Amino acid sequence: MKKITLFVALLLVSAIGVFAQATEPVKIEDNPNAPEISFDKMVHDYGTVAFGGDGVCTFKFTNIGKEPLILQQPQSSCGCTVPTWPKEPVLPGASDEIKVTYNTKKTGPINKTVTVRSNAKNNTVVLRITGTVQPNPAQQLPEKITGEGTPVNK
Repeated sequence: MKKITLFVALLLVSAIGVFAQATEPVKIEDNPNAPEISFDKMVHDYGTVAFGGDGVCTFKFTNIGKEPLILQQPQSSCGCTVPTWPKEPVLPGASDEIKVTYNTKKTGPINKTVTVRSNAKNNTVVLRITGTVQPNPAQQLPEKITGEGTPVNK
């Protein structure tokens, strides 16, 4: 009987501890002086790019907060998109840029993201690149002339 009572008491104390943690609100104090990152654009549209063409774009940003902005390594949605970013803190009021290079030897539509994390109030920002890479002309099939003189792709 003592074992059952002890077991029920432990179970009750554990349940109270779990519910207390689940219902307690998380308090995050907002620093009014914290850095804040502001981008001039959130999406870059390459439009139609030639196979092997220029796949570089830049996203200019400004630290509009009152403390230095520190960027973590941006994460791209795939290996065909490579971001480079400033490693040094960006002072309040200063601007810099994140350069994104897309591998234009991969044909078809472009719809990729780069996630930028920092110590800013808006600590996670998602940038996007879009567009289309034209097929490689060297891989297109030659036209075959029919007996009637009309070209036909085979």
